[in-house]
Amino acid sequence: RYCDLAAQITETIGDQLVKKRKKNLKKVVFWIAHKTAAIMSTEEFQFQEPEQEQDKSNSLFFTNSERNELSDNPLRKDSPKTLLPNANVSGGRPDSKASNYFIALDSTIESLQERTQQLIDKINENRKKDHVLMNNFRESLLMKVSSLAEKLEESVFPVYDHNNKLIQDKLQELSEIMEKIRQIENELKQVCHTVEMMYKDLCGQPE
Repeated sequence: RYCDLAAQITETIGDQLVKKRKKNLKKVVFWIAHKTAAIMSTEEFQFQEPEQEQDKSNSLFFTNSERNELSDNPLRKDSPKTLLPNANVSGGRPDSKASNYFIALDSTIESLQERTQQLIDKINENRKKDHVLMNNFRESLLMKVSSLAEKLEESVFPVYDHNNKLIQDKLQELSEIMEKIRQIENELKQVCHTVEMMYKDLCGQPE
């Protein structure tokens, strides 16, 4: 019974530790996802802002160039598409921004993966430590329960012995009393038989 109680206590404590570890793991995963989303949104905003500024500068550049060329050469008013090569040359900067953005994003994801793996390893290590701790606690609890049971047996056995002796003494007295009652019963039978004989003798004598 004491061993079952110890096992139930150990199992309850183990379940509480496992629930706590799962709760901490959920918090860590939620924090990592939130951090990743925040970093991605920040880098997207930083990437879009220079791209918008570049588009604005390119549009201003094209407008000024077109105005200057049209003012210098009126024959080119009908063909503004000749500035497309310059647009392609100036459009190389967003590509470099995009590549830098994806490189930074990959490095951020790798760092987050490393941190996640480190946290998972730490959680697994703590789980192993908790498992060892629970085993040690179970063993120590079983030892304490067994020692307590032995002490209880040692304290209860003298009481049992004392009560057993008292019961044996009472039974001995009862057997002696029953023997005396049997002797008295035999004596009463003899007295009754004697009285009966005397009564018959008295009744058989003439008046």
